[in-house]
Amino acid sequence: MDSDCIDRLREQIEPLVALSLSHLTPATRQLLRADDLSVNAYPTEFGGFVFVGAPRYRHPSETDLASIFEAAEQAGVVWLKFDCEAPVITGLPVFAAAA
Repeated sequence: MDSDCIDRLREQIEPLVALSLSHLTPATRQLLRADDLSVNAYPTEFGGFVFVGAPRYRHPSETDLASIFEAAEQAGVVWLKFDCEAPVITGLPVFAAAA
């Protein structure tokens, strides 16, 4: 493979972090599933990808997601991957699943 191609690909890297769906309220989880969040999101079978941006592209209207965006922006994270099997991140709020 051409090393220039590899260098160009590396220039396009955007940091992503995987985190538990439990960091979202049941209402926000439902909005993610329905592809109806206030920010750019891409639902998957087990969670979804949410675009933060660098700098932050938008401010979410969902308060739980807004606090995660704040931390992500400070950490230099561009993408959030919410997944039911991803780790819980110490310091972020955790919400129980709807009964």
